Amino acid sequence: MIPLSSPLTGSVFTFDDVEKELKALGFTLADNWDYEHGYFDNKIDDHVGYQFIRLPFVVTSGSLDAPSDHALIQMEEPFLLSHKYNPGLDDNVKEGNVRAIFDQFQEPVDKDASFPKEHISAGEDLLHQVEQALLTKR
Repeated sequence: MIPLSSPLTGSVFTFDDVEKELKALGFTLADNWDYEHGYFDNKIDDHVGYQFIRLPFVVTSGSLDAPSDHALIQMEEPFLLSHKYNPGLDDNVKEGNVRAIFDQFQEPVDKDASFPKEHISAGEDLLHQVEQALLTKR
């Protein structure tokens, strides 16, 4: 993980505004969001795993699951993240068809693998685009 310094850190926006602007830049809301926090991710590459720029946030008011609630979010420090996976399917799948659906893919070999140096500038460029998009809206 490589933390990235940004003027976005600590800034508060409506969730809807951030989601709209980031979607246009190729970001998606990561699946691991909950009512109190979440992440916007943009996959930079899939070099021996996956390399992302991740923009974390916390919910300061409202709720993410109620669109009419106009949730406010506070951005936290962005970072670059690399997950390294073994290629192929998991050979330690538990028996049973239902369980196999969930166990078929490999667990990450390293959830915080080293980030390829050649992709750091791409992550920084994406962050600069996000800063331009969000901070000019204030």
